[in-house]
Amino acid sequence: MSEPLIKPKVFFKTFGCRTNIYDTQIMIESLKDFEVTNNELVADIVVVNSCTVTNGADSGVRNYISKQNKDGKKIIFVGCGASTRGSELFEQKKVFGVLGHSEKSNINRALFSKEPFKNIGVLTHLDENIVSNYYDKSKAFIKIQEGCNFSCSYCIIPHARGKSRSQNEDKIIEQVKVLSKNGFSEFVLTGTNIGSYGKDKGTTLGRLLQKLGVINGVKRVRMGSIEPVQIDESFKEILKESWLERHLHIALQHTNEEMLKIMRRRNSVKKDLELFLELSSLGFALGTDFITGHPGESEKIWQDALLNFKKFPLTHLHAFCYSKRDGTLSASMKQTVDGKSAKNRLKELQAVVGENNLAFRQRKVDLEVLVEEKKDGFYTGFDQFYNRIFISSKDDLVKKWVKINDYQAKEDGNYAVF
Repeated sequence: MSEPLIKPKVFFKTFGCRTNIYDTQIMIESLKDFEVTNNELVADIVVVNSCTVTNGADSGVRNYISKQNKDGKKIIFVGCGASTRGSELFEQKKVFGVLGHSEKSNINRALFSKEPFKNIGVLTHLDENIVSNYYDKSKAFIKIQEGCNFSCSYCIIPHARGKSRSQNEDKIIEQVKVLSKNGFSEFVLTGTNIGSYGKDKGTTLGRLLQKLGVINGVKRVRMGSIEPVQIDESFKEILKESWLERHLHIALQHTNEEMLKIMRRRNSVKKDLELFLELSSLGFALGTDFITGHPGESEKIWQDALLNFKKFPLTHLHAFCYSKRDGTLSASMKQTVDGKSAKNRLKELQAVVGENNLAFRQRKVDLEVLVEEKKDGFYTGFDQFYNRIFISSKDDLVKKWVKINDYQAKEDGNYAVF
């Protein structure tokens, strides 16, 4: 009797955004002759799904690669960094192979290669494969589009992922149906710039959402970041649907008109505020992105921005200090804000939103939570407003929906006994 074939073990290290989580799953489901492991120490091959949004993100990826090289791992470099840093790492022999976004479904064949390889691919592709399962997730990620047509001065992503192109609506619906049959009920729509979905196909994100919400088994639909100018009438038509999360993340990036022009943004403070107040009146928790310390952010501009910022009913914040990204327009601008000032400005924003969030959670409303995991003695998950809750229970609640109507709002989240 022949010995069973021992498959080489592959570990996936995913950096960056939800889109990369999806891309990693595409690669995992494309593997036929390799065993995926969650322990990088026993892996024969390490696939690094990279983020390249800032120089800092690049540095983090490079540091990880250096460590894996010291451990003697065979490294395959994929993700956004493949098109911006792949050739450099390959020529320096820091990685064994480089695969661009359009080549990730060929990962199984690539891992068989005995010779170092570099295949950046093209920036016009769309995934043909669909994800049928997420084995270690409670919710499912659905990539609905790829690329971005914006030209924000600080951003390298259009160069890494190409122009915006939308996934076929039928393929998205098919994927949601498959994942729903496999037990998933919460879906997170992701992509490079999901608000642009449908512009190239004569439809809109709002119309897609309408079709996804009626699929059997869909209990909640979440979304990644969208732009203020992308919330059109078709999107507003679904705002009261029970399956739509009551949290929207809308990217402002700044709240001063002059800075928005410097950043080459398409939004305006006045219209943004009107939109946020309208959505807040409907009960939505609202989050945003914000960059402090971008070149040109004078003290006068900052004080105006802070004054405006406090008018926005924000409950969530993804903000960071400006980090120079080589290859962008902003990188050629004179840096006018020192690092300490940028950090202090960031802290001011965080304090404002922290107070807003606590006040928002202190309103007593029923919370619907999909429990994701048990950690440090608590079951944890996010409610419909994208606030974390910590639950004490004798029952096993992992991957179960629970309704919480009695809880205590603390600074780090809500706490309840179930």
